Amino acid sequence: MSSERRTLVDGLKNTPPTVDPVKEAEFVYGDKAKPRPAERPADPQNVAALLNRVPISTRMKAEYANALKRASLERQLEGIEPNTLQDILEQAVEPWLRSNGYIR
Repeated sequence: MSSERRTLVDGLKNTPPTVDPVKEAEFVYGDKAKPRPAERPADPQNVAALLNRVPISTRMKAEYANALKRASLERQLEGIEPNTLQDILEQAVEPWLRSNGYIR
């Protein structure tokens, strides 16, 4: 009972059809895979702000970093926005920049 040897390319050509992408997304992402109604219409300024993000690096107290990571994780699990480190930090920094006259 020897099996015929074939190249990897030939083996991949004979693979069964792919899984339905919708079912795959539901399996991998659960409820998050289902399309959700938009919470608010896309604001052109918000879209531009997302596209104009730049990387920034800084240090902070370990206590703050741990609390920030915990807040992000808990908010993601509960489906509460903002829930990414980036969005939480932006929301926290914006009032300071406004009140000190650095942005309008």
